[in-house]
Amino acid sequence: MIAYHRLREAILRVERRPNDLTGAAITPEKLEQIRSSQHLRELLDEIRAEATLGVTEPLPSLDFDVFKTFHEKGTRLEYEQPYFRRRARLLSLSLALLIDGDDEYRTALQRTVWEICGEYSWAISAHLPYGADEAGEDRLPPDRIVDLFAAETAHALAEMLTLVGDQLHPWIVQRVRGEIERRVFEPTFRNERPFFWFSADHNWSAVCAGAVGMAAMLLIEDRERLAWAQAKIADAMDSFLSGYGDDGCCMEGAGYWTYGFGYYVYWAEVLHTYTDGQLDLLQNGKVRRIAEYAGSVALTLPACVNYSDCSSEIRLHPGLISRLQIRIGISAPVVVKPPSFHDDHCYRWPHQVRNLLWSEEQTVEEVPPSGTIRFPDAGWVIDKRSTSAGLFAFSAKGGTNDEPHNHNDLGHFIVHAAGETLLADLGPGMYTQEYFSTARYEHLHTSSLGHSVPVVNGCVQESGKRHRSEIIRSVSNGDRLHFDLDLTQAYGKAAGLSSYIRHFTWTCQGGVPSAVLEVRDVFEFVTEKADPESRLAEVRLAAADEARLQEDGHPLIEDESAPLTEGGSGHRVTEHFISLYRPETEPGSIIWQGEQGRAELQYDPACFEVVVEELDTRKHLGEKQQVYRTALVATRLKRRFVAEWTLRCSTKQEKHHPEGEVASSI
Repeated sequence: MIAYHRLREAILRVERRPNDLTGAAITPEKLEQIRSSQHLRELLDEIRAEATLGVTEPLPSLDFDVFKTFHEKGTRLEYEQPYFRRRARLLSLSLALLIDGDDEYRTALQRTVWEICGEYSWAISAHLPYGADEAGEDRLPPDRIVDLFAAETAHALAEMLTLVGDQLHPWIVQRVRGEIERRVFEPTFRNERPFFWFSADHNWSAVCAGAVGMAAMLLIEDRERLAWAQAKIADAMDSFLSGYGDDGCCMEGAGYWTYGFGYYVYWAEVLHTYTDGQLDLLQNGKVRRIAEYAGSVALTLPACVNYSDCSSEIRLHPGLISRLQIRIGISAPVVVKPPSFHDDHCYRWPHQVRNLLWSEEQTVEEVPPSGTIRFPDAGWVIDKRSTSAGLFAFSAKGGTNDEPHNHNDLGHFIVHAAGETLLADLGPGMYTQEYFSTARYEHLHTSSLGHSVPVVNGCVQESGKRHRSEIIRSVSNGDRLHFDLDLTQAYGKAAGLSSYIRHFTWTCQGGVPSAVLEVRDVFEFVTEKADPESRLAEVRLAAADEARLQEDGHPLIEDESAPLTEGGSGHRVTEHFISLYRPETEPGSIIWQGEQGRAELQYDPACFEVVVEELDTRKHLGEKQQVYRTALVATRLKRRFVAEWTLRCSTKQEKHHPEGEVASSI
């Protein structure tokens, strides 16, 4: 990323630490602008309300009983809820004191900071080794382990001193500096064994390194020490960026883009300001492509394309988006006002502080631009079309089943009609010890059973790098998108596949409030004498020929003489469709109806049996969720099976009727 000698030279050249390392000068005029801002009014009201609780109510307790819950029960919320409520108090009291200057806030803030400085560990219990035996001789004690939240706590406290430290008691300031040095700087920069996140290629490297790096620039006076520390931080940021392909896709999802890339931007901007513009790590082609990601996956806000452990709603922070638009000119949705203070259950410091300091006033939300977006490295495609009835969009994914926050979801797709996501991705399940263990894929959210992909001969997709997809075709022709995936390797040998090709054809004419998704699944099953490698090559050629025949309007002729498998029982395919809307069914038709949008799936009832399941699950923070999994079941299939179905998307008022056969079985 950046040569050490250049970084050192830029830092040593600084004679005096700048006063505006938060990216904006804190002047009386700036504070009055924040107080009088219309688009910040609701956020300020929430900050003041939370700060008032900090004045009138005791700080939530972090006692031993809740600390040990994770390792005894595998659940996280018992400890993390009070832990993050403490961070909410720190954030709200600091900002309320900065903006309003009320002495009651100062007293409550000092009490809160003192308690946080006395916590057993700033790392959460789920990220700590379990006792001395697991920690080993070479491991650090819990109060010197730097995880995501220890790093974030250090940065929050350091920046708190920058914003309001002159109003605090000297013993508070002294203790904050001492605890950050002992708990974070020493183990990060002096420990012989570096933390794993220095070489991680996901959000941990950016968050941990970015938070610690910013705290160091705010507190470390020795320029030589600071330069050496920032060189280590820059190495970690190189690791973070290496986790992105050249296409800029965040396979962890939009929430983790905000988290990981957000901390990269916050750190890069502090470094840019500290060095008086000599070091600008946003001026990079790959960084720019990563910065465009949020706009690419945004649907009808707050909805987004949300593969992996990503929420179905993206909460864009106007401070971050505004700064990226100003500094590098990204294309992104205009965010009129910031998310609620309570939307982020971790109450991450830099998001809200920069929402106040960096946001540019906006009055109109932009309509998402129409067009096709491809992420070839990740294997994603997204097509968005703005219409008079709202956004119509389609997305499908390939990739591998060994991705960050992986789900076994190759060939899965999302359909968004008239501003509503009718066929959906469930996003993250409830985070528990088991969720991140070898039992991960027993959960609905992570298993292919929780995605719109088939079960083949009773087999779901398997996890691991060798279970991958291959893009056969990804082309646009006017208002039509073709996206074809070879999904043969997504399943294990027990599925009995010699080939499985999924063909998507999405047609949406710009401005017209309707769209059509046609899906053609071609399954080839192994026979006793079949050579899988030669059969795979043969089927790929056949699939390409079939696609051309379809485009030319020719009928497909299947080999009806193909034999059944040994024993004569045939094969079985179950096509799944995942939605948060209860479907209506009738022979040949399945309808998902939203408030505005409507999607009708047309199939051949002679080929499939329909089964609708209502499933109860829990989302990331334990919230209950009802999921509707609709299955089209085809049985007694011969060596080759072609399943076709059509999804017609429209507004709620419009209706369509099936036309002809849409599935065939050999």
